[in-house]
Amino acid sequence: MRNAPGSSRPAHPVPIRVMHWIGVYAMGCMIFSGWEIYNASPDLPFVFPAWTGLGGWLGGALAWHLSAMWLLCADGLAYLIYGFASGHFRDDLRPPSPGAFARDMVAALRFRLGHRLGHYNAVQRGLYVGVIVAIVVQVATGLAIWKPVQFGWLASVFGGYPLARHIHLAIMFGIVAFAVIHVTLVAIHPRTLKSMIVAAPRETEEQR
Repeated sequence: MRNAPGSSRPAHPVPIRVMHWIGVYAMGCMIFSGWEIYNASPDLPFVFPAWTGLGGWLGGALAWHLSAMWLLCADGLAYLIYGFASGHFRDDLRPPSPGAFARDMVAALRFRLGHRLGHYNAVQRGLYVGVIVAIVVQVATGLAIWKPVQFGWLASVFGGYPLARHIHLAIMFGIVAFAVIHVTLVAIHPRTLKSMIVAAPRETEEQR
């Protein structure tokens, strides 16, 4: 597929690509170390397979989890600053209307939803905005259950320590579900992976 003349604007600017992969690494470390932490004191009738845990034991998992948390917070803060300052949120990730989301979701389920590099359809925008909010809440609940005395006010916002822990676990499942959907879509449109690694021009309507 050839790029249209003058189509030099990158699908994903360098800062977005760098922060994306830092976020992937940090979130992956947090999820797998979180499973190790959960297995040490499960409060649901299941545990995660031992081979999926990170850290080897509770102390090691906590060290990984807290280290990755600070990396994720720094990366997330940089992303938010860049997103607002550059207009990325305004131009690319503005929340879709319910009608647009429903229309594109129906098209996606029928495998008729087109995709152009550098452009986000209503389903993508809805999911990306949702996962950004989910990560913010996840960090907040994580702080509440990490320091329930120092952040007692924060724990109370989520209904106390036990409920904050359950919310933390539930959001984790939501983020993992998002990751599965995201990777599946990348497998369907593999050129999107390349555009997140190296510079690739945005595609025009004619290049769909």
